[in-house]
Amino acid sequence: MAESILVTIDGAVLDPDVPILHGDDLAAVRGDGVFETLLVRDGRARIVDLHLQRLARSAKALDLPAPDEEKWASAIDTGARVWAEKNDNAEGLMRVVYSRGRESAPVDAVVSRDRDDTGLTRDIGGATEYLTVGPVPARAAVVRENGVKVITASRGYSIDLAAAAPWQLLGAKTLSYATNMAALRYAQDQGADDVIYLSSEGIVLESPRSTVIAVEGKNLMTPPAESGILGGTMQQAIFAQAEKEGWQTEIGTLRPADLVCADAAWLVSSITLAARITEFNGYQMSSPEHPEEFSALVDRAID
Repeated sequence: MAESILVTIDGAVLDPDVPILHGDDLAAVRGDGVFETLLVRDGRARIVDLHLQRLARSAKALDLPAPDEEKWASAIDTGARVWAEKNDNAEGLMRVVYSRGRESAPVDAVVSRDRDDTGLTRDIGGATEYLTVGPVPARAAVVRENGVKVITASRGYSIDLAAAAPWQLLGAKTLSYATNMAALRYAQDQGADDVIYLSSEGIVLESPRSTVIAVEGKNLMTPPAESGILGGTMQQAIFAQAEKEGWQTEIGTLRPADLVCADAAWLVSSITLAARITEFNGYQMSSPEHPEEFSALVDRAID
């Protein structure tokens, strides 16, 4: 059985069975914080820089203090190394969590360090910052190999909302994931594996935990972050690698028909990596001649 890892931003490796959150932590009571998920492979967390950049953008959107990227990078290295040592170099799912801290802490509290009755050193009056590493869900290996059945679902707002209402935090990776999880349960109730959100105009947005990429030959296309979606770290890494290798990349508007007519459509994310859409709203998608070409591109992108 895999042995989970818990690491503070200061690099302390803690017993994962010892509670780290106070009952009034705003991460738990309001989802007032941000997070990132990183793949650990061969003892190393992948595309760390892109994840830390997005963590900083998300923190800024929530008016959180800028995260200490140097400390986070060091803690991430520690977490990946310890996970690999304890789990025979297996793939791991790392989750970085950064919340506003305790609700009961004064707004202008001075951050200090203290040792609580569990013997752990904690921040007093500051943010909550830690990471965990656990096993990659079995689902990831299945969908990498077999692909996914998806249905579309209305997100209920226009692509203009992100610019008009920045307080909606549409481009931030916040801890408030209840709606996304509800959408995934809805998909499962309909016999599908995943959802692709559509705007009120019928434009393709994203999946609850993945970015959409359409592939036509050696041309890649994905929706723009300005439409109110989370900028995908995996998508950015794939596009950067693709451009180095002579593929054509484009960020632009996609509609459901564009996915159906493409050679292939994929959901990409840091943990699943790439899952080809095999069924779309009940329609059996055609199979590309060489789907392994895109999967291999993804592997090179994270290496």
